[in-house]
Amino acid sequence: MATEGTPTIRPVVLSGGAGTRLWPVSRALYPKQLLPMVGDISLLQDTLRRLSGLPGAIDPAVICNNEHRFAVAEQLQVIGLSTASVVLEPVGRNSCPAAVIAALLSARQAPDTVVLMLASDHVVEKVDSLHHAISVAAAAASQGRIVSIAVEPTRPETGYGYIRKGSPIEGVAGAFSVEQFVEKPDLATAESYLADGSYVWNSSMFAFRADVLLAEVEALAPDVLTACRAALDAAKTDLDFLRLDAEAFGEAPAISFDYAVMEKTGKAAVVPADLGWSDVGAWSAVREARPKDDKGNATQGDVVLQDVSDSLIRSDSRLVAVVGLDKVVVVETVDAVLVAAADKAQDVKVIVDRLKADDRPEATIHARVHRPWGDYEGLDIGDGFQVKRITVKPGAALSLQRHARRAEHWVVISGRARVTRGPDMDRLDVVHLETDQSIDIPLGWIHRLENPAAEPLVIIEVQTGDYLGEDDIERLEDVYGRG
Repeated sequence: MATEGTPTIRPVVLSGGAGTRLWPVSRALYPKQLLPMVGDISLLQDTLRRLSGLPGAIDPAVICNNEHRFAVAEQLQVIGLSTASVVLEPVGRNSCPAAVIAALLSARQAPDTVVLMLASDHVVEKVDSLHHAISVAAAAASQGRIVSIAVEPTRPETGYGYIRKGSPIEGVAGAFSVEQFVEKPDLATAESYLADGSYVWNSSMFAFRADVLLAEVEALAPDVLTACRAALDAAKTDLDFLRLDAEAFGEAPAISFDYAVMEKTGKAAVVPADLGWSDVGAWSAVREARPKDDKGNATQGDVVLQDVSDSLIRSDSRLVAVVGLDKVVVVETVDAVLVAAADKAQDVKVIVDRLKADDRPEATIHARVHRPWGDYEGLDIGDGFQVKRITVKPGAALSLQRHARRAEHWVVISGRARVTRGPDMDRLDVVHLETDQSIDIPLGWIHRLENPAAEPLVIIEVQTGDYLGEDDIERLEDVYGRG
C-alpha cells in the first residue's frame, strides 16, 4: 500500500516471449518464463514474488500471450496472487504497445499512478537493492521522468544494450539523466564502456507515470496509442481475463519501448543498481545463474560427469553422461537433445528457426502439453495409433466433446474417473472408474473425462483411427470457453 509521500506503484509484468534461445526446454507454447529455469519456481512466479513488501505497490498485472493464459493464471494462484489482472494479447506486438496498454489501464484508476514495467524472465539476486532502485525510479517518475532501472555492469558484455548516464537529477539521489542509448557493442567497445564507468546495462525495467507516458507516446508514436486505445475500448472480459480486441491491437506497430520512446524522449532518466541481475537469455546465462561444482559445471537432473569443466548439463527425463568435454551445453528433454559449444549458445535460435521451417512440432510444443485441466504427454505413436498419459487435476474436467476420425480407450492408472459418454446428447451415461478399470469411447461418440477426487487422476489413452491430430475435436461444452 502507498503511504504519504510514497507514490502508488502498479507493477505490470510482460510475459509474451518465446525464449527460443533456451530450446529445447523453452518452446513457444510453454516458454522459459513459465518454467523453473534457475530455482524451484518459474521465472514469472519469481518475478512477482520479489515484489512482496515493495512500498507503494498495489496488485500487479500480467500481460501475456493468449495461448499461455491458463498456465499464467494457475501460476499466479499458486503463489497467492489470484487477484492479479491478466491481460491477453491476441498477437505479439513487442514491448511498446504492451507498455501503452499498461498505462491506459492504470490511467483509468489514477493518472498519476507509477507503472513499473518488468520482464517476466529475469533473475535478480539482490531483492533489497531492487526495491531501493524501484523507489528511486518511482520518485523520479513522479517528477515526470520516464525511468530505466539499469544494471551496473560486471563484465564487458556484448549481448546487452547500454545506457550512458548523464548528470544527476536534482532532488532524486541515485537518478541521472540519460546521455545516450547504445546498441549491443563489440568486445573492444564493451571493454571501453566498462573502464569508462558511466555506462550501464539496459535491463528493460522501466517506471513512468501513466499520464506522462501516454502524452509522450501521443507525440512520438501516435499510431501505437490509437491502436491500443481501440483495442482496450473494445476489450472483453473472458472468465478472469481481459481479452484485447484482436483486430484493433493487430493494427499496432510491432515496436520496442526503447526504440519508440526511450531513445527519443527528452524525459528519459536512469537509475543504476547492483542487482545480481541476469536476463536468462541463453544457456550460458542459465549456467551463470545456477550453483556450480568445483570444476565450474552447473548440473540439473540425473547427470554423471567425468573430466568435464565449465559446462551446463541438464537432464529432464533420463540419465545423461558426459565425458572429457569442456565448455559445452548439453540439455536433454523427452523428445529432443541439444549439444552445443558454450560460446555458441546464442545460436540455438537458428536451430529453432530451421525446425519451424521444416514444420517440426518440436519447435513450438513440448511432449508434455499443459492444459487448464491438467496435462498430457505423448508416449508412442505409429500408423493408425497414438498412446498418451493424461493427468487431470483434482476437481477438473475436460470439455464435452467428440471426434470424427478416432476412437479412444482409457485405462485408469491412479485416482478415480467420472466418464460421460453416449452416441448423442439424448443418450449419455455416466460411468465411475477406479484404478485398473478401463472404458472404450467409440468413434463419433460424445464423451467427457472428469476427476471427482481430491488427488490427481492419471489415465493411459490409446487412440486409433485414420487421423490423430489435435484439431479433430468438436467441443460441445467447455468451462474454459474454448471453441
